[in-house]
Amino acid sequence: MSLTVTPISPALGAQISGVDISREITAEERDAIEQALLQHQVLFFRDQPINPEQQARFAARFGDLHIHPIYPNVPETPQVLVLDTAVTDVRDNAVWHTDVTFLPTPALGAVLSAKQLPAYGGDTLWASGIAAFEALSAPLRAMLAGLTATHDFTKSFPLERFGTTPEDLARWEATRRNNPPLSHPVVRTHPVSGRKALFVNEGFTTRINELSELESEALLKLLFAHATRPEFSIRWRWQENDVAFWDNRVTQHFAVDDYRPNRRVMHRATILGDAPF
Repeated sequence: MSLTVTPISPALGAQISGVDISREITAEERDAIEQALLQHQVLFFRDQPINPEQQARFAARFGDLHIHPIYPNVPETPQVLVLDTAVTDVRDNAVWHTDVTFLPTPALGAVLSAKQLPAYGGDTLWASGIAAFEALSAPLRAMLAGLTATHDFTKSFPLERFGTTPEDLARWEATRRNNPPLSHPVVRTHPVSGRKALFVNEGFTTRINELSELESEALLKLLFAHATRPEFSIRWRWQENDVAFWDNRVTQHFAVDDYRPNRRVMHRATILGDAPF
């Protein structure tokens, strides 16, 4: 096996080479990629011109796939959603967030493929919840361990932006009914590595349940700022046909919206996860 892993930041991130993910990867390659993901939290593959079917097949090697309730998808491969700035308002991605934490079992991870890029701009940042948690003081870590937080679909998908047509409104209302606000622990334990990570994000977390509104607001403001400090994060400048694969259980990300009116098209396959604990 010629697969190599090259770390690119102390907190998280590695580049993978020596594997062609457009074909059926071997069991040995799959296991090596999974181990790299556990260690580095976000992986980057250069020059991987995959089609949606190949992307879904690769992602499905790591778990069952999710179909997003709001974003459009590839009709022939509905497990692959389309983030196209010419078609969909994607401003909700220009905030630090962890994908679909409004689900009882948020995503294990996601595989994102760059299809069309602006000449410059449109970078994506990732931050490590593990590094952020481990950098907190011991008293604050102890306090957070007993807290839970509410995650709400509507914080990133407000009605005024995603219910503008009768069809969109019906889809939004159905998604709202099927995904009422729910609670997850503020500190999550990785189900495989056992490492602990902050598990609140500006995109979906609305309050810390055990605190007063004022206390919750102050603590979330601190945690949101702390979790995304430069030393816990990495910034990736995309090239066409790049693929990123991240562990959604212990990271959050931010798609920089600095390229308008130019167009940016990305395809994402999301891997279902399990209930945080």
